[in-house]
Formats: sequence, C-alpha cells, structure tokens
Amino acid sequence: MSIRTISSAVVAIMLLATMTKAHAQNSGPTPVGVDAVVSEELAQTMPVLGRLVAERAGVVASRINGPIGVFNVEVGDRVEAGDILVTLVDNALLALRDLWRAELLEAESGVGTREAEVSLRQQELKRLEDLKSSSAYSPARVADKRQEVAIAESALGEQQAAVGIARANLRLAEINLYNAEIRAPYSGVVVARHTEVGSYVAVGAPVVTLIDDRSLEIEADVPTDRVAGLTTGTLVSFKLPGDTPATAIVRATIPDENPLTRTRSVRFTASLANDVTLAANQSVTLQIPIGAPREVVTVHKDAILERGGQRTVYLIVDGKAEVRPVTLGVATGERFEVINGLKPGDVVVVRGNERLRPGQEVVPNDQLPAPDDAGSTAG
Repeated sequence: MSIRTISSAVVAIMLLATMTKAHAQNSGPTPVGVDAVVSEELAQTMPVLGRLVAERAGVVASRINGPIGVFNVEVGDRVEAGDILVTLVDNALLALRDLWRAELLEAESGVGTREAEVSLRQQELKRLEDLKSSSAYSPARVADKRQEVAIAESALGEQQAAVGIARANLRLAEINLYNAEIRAPYSGVVVARHTEVGSYVAVGAPVVTLIDDRSLEIEADVPTDRVAGLTTGTLVSFKLPGDTPATAIVRATIPDENPLTRTRSVRFTASLANDVTLAANQSVTLQIPIGAPREVVTVHKDAILERGGQRTVYLIVDGKAEVRPVTLGVATGERFEVINGLKPGDVVVVRGNERLRPGQEVVPNDQLPAPDDAGSTAG
C-alpha cells in the first residue's frame, strides 16, 4: 500500500470522527429510560416446599345394607354433588315402603272409628246425666258410662299412637329407599372403587374414594423457629411449578410439632384456578418471612453497572448523567437494597446507560417533544 493511500485513509477517518462528534453535539440531549429511587418495606424470606391438599377428600360409604345393583362411575370420573354413584338392589325396600304405607292407611282409618265410639259414649253419658232430677236416674249406671267414655278415649289415643308409629316406619322405609342410591356428598373426582356390582355392602362399607380437587389449599411443614411470624392472616408469596408467583394467606398453624424434623404444619388459603393440572400433593414453593419487615431504600436492578469491580449508577443531576458509586444489600424482586450512595427521590438511568459518558446531557424518554413539536423545532 502506498503512502498516499494510507494518508488518504487517515484523513477520511479523522473527517468521519469530526463529523460524528459534530453530529453528537448538534443532536441534543440523549434520550434514556429512567426510574426513581424509592423507600419501601422489605421482608426477607426463605423458600419452603409445600403441597396442595384437598379440603374435602375421603371414602363415600354405604348408609344401608344391601347388594350393589348398578355402578355408575369409573376411576377418574368427575362428579357433581348429588350425582348417583352406586345403586343398591331396592326391590325389598320398595315392598317394605308399600307395606308401611298400607299400615298407615289402616291406622288412620281406625282413628275415625275410635273417634266415633268416643262420641257415642259421651252422648250416652249425657242422656243419663240429664235424668238426674227424675226417679229413673241411676248413679251406678252414670259411673259405668263414664268408665266406658274413658275406655273409648284411651282406645282413641292408642289408635292415634299407631298412626304415628306407622307414619314413622313409612318415613324410615322412604329414607332407606333414598339411601339405596349412594350419592356424591360433594363435587370431585373418583380416585378409587372399593367394591363391584353384585357385592353385598353393610352399613359403613366403603364404596368409592372421592377427592374435591377444586377446593385445594396449601400445607407446608415450617421450621418451628419460623412459625412465630406466620400468624393468622399473614400474606406470603408462593409459586407453582411453571406458574407466576401469587399470594396466599395463613389460615391456621397446627399445634403439633414433628420431633424428628422440628417443624409444624401450616395451612394457607389461596385463590387457585380451577385447572385440571392441579392435583392433591402437588408441590408448591412458598416464601416464608424470616424477620420483621424493615424500611429500605431500593434501586432498579437495570440501573446497576459493573465497572472495575465497582458497582455504579448514572444519576441524573441538572439534566446530565453523573456517575455515582453505590453499596448494595439484598435483592427484592426487580430491585436492590441501597446501603450507601443514593437517597429516595433520586432519578437514575435504567435504559441506555451502557453508552453514556459522565457529564453527558440526557433527557428521559417520557419528556421528549412530540413528533409535531420536534418537526416544527427542526424547521
């Protein structure tokens, strides 16, 4: 390469640098993204592994004796409260109900007969008592008639009691007939079948196991020395695998300590979506507070620059970027605790700070003039 060619290249580079510098000087303040330094409450936490538990889960049992006639569900079926899971053979129950229905009709008819008999005896007694002023009056006959009235009234009471007995037996027969259809006590999913069609079940025999997977809460075994900060109503953050963080509320702390792990069970309530992917015993990560909340000064993490082992930020002072060394503490979400170097209300650069130079004029993006204003200014 000739000396003339090299000289021409050097001149071109110098000219390009001069033009770039002039353009930078004439382009005005550099637009940047900014964020304010704030004072907020910080509560340090520790992760604790929990699990989802169903508020309602257990065995659905038979309430009467009898053989199984129909099984309406399979393992994995979702049922609603009141759905018929199993039907027992009910022909004997139907016959028993009809028997007691007839008994009730007979007893009610007997009541009418007894009432008529009481009325007749009372009428005869009144006739005898009306003869008291005549010579035909007989005190003995009157006394006998009064006894007959008492006997008739007693027989009426017995018949009315028979009606009550028949009505109660009919009600029991109807209850047994109703219980011949074993229903779901709550909505959920069938997770096990304990018997089969044709099997004879007794009172209390398990039929199916049901889990209500739409009323789940969170249970976690928390170290005993951390339980004191989990009073009823305390808010904690939790996260399901592959999901975004959410908030749960402490419902209760179980006063039963595991001597092997030195932990206590704590129950949390949370608004969980009715998602088919949720299941009992699914893992949940909770952030349990490990100390009392305290006020701290924080700065956004995007404002932090690492230069020569020193953490710095660009602080906007009088429209210019000023380098400010900072000492940081713990992280809290998208921000860092500031121990030294900044105060609440300071404005720092969070976007475009990698290309800034100390003393460079800057302007926040939200303070740029509108396009029409910019065009008129340029004109």
